Amino acid sequence: MNEFLTWLLDLVQSVDPLARVLLAGLAIMLETSVLIGLVVPGDTVVIVAATAVDSVWSGLGLGIAVVVGALIGESIGFWLGRFLGPRIRYSRLGARIGEHNWTRAELYLRRRGGPAIFISRFLPVLHSLVPLTVGMSGFGYRRFLAWTLPACVLWAALYIPVAAVAAGTYRELADQLHFAGYIFVGIIVVFLLGMYAAKKVLQRAEARHLSLESEEDVED
Repeated sequence: MNEFLTWLLDLVQSVDPLARVLLAGLAIMLETSVLIGLVVPGDTVVIVAATAVDSVWSGLGLGIAVVVGALIGESIGFWLGRFLGPRIRYSRLGARIGEHNWTRAELYLRRRGGPAIFISRFLPVLHSLVPLTVGMSGFGYRRFLAWTLPACVLWAALYIPVAAVAAGTYRELADQLHFAGYIFVGIIVVFLLGMYAAKKVLQRAEARHLSLESEEDVED
């Protein structure tokens, strides 16, 4: 386990730092762009890139690239929604997403407004659909940025340090403990499970509010 993990981390470390940072930013840009985020695992790319972080400055550089990439991707989604939203929604590609997901994004935005933009960054499917839906809604771009920027910063601040600390801890222990690799994997798995659980809580809260809203509409 240690031999393989050391080889893998050294491989990531051997990539040119600038190229590594740019690739991570590009991956997040694609993930947060409309629909592309449903197939491009940007968070995985960021975790891998963060294992090569060896200083505060390299971590900060990666964080800036990730935040900028996310903002560019979400801005692409916003402006596509503003100018081409209905065409995308009723295209074959939009149909693959499912009308229930489009409706879900619309109701989520209508019910929560700005906070929906912030929270959607941490939710599957919605993190790709909400920027597009916001653009279709007439929501102001500056207001959109005001909500999505802190969400992108928080997202990067969660993912990058965890991967960097896990990799650093492994490197310190690799020569002393033969099971150091399992410690690294354990840290990453616990973090991802925690994020998964948090997303599930948010999704259940969203579904509960949606159900209550539907009941109120029926009563009216």
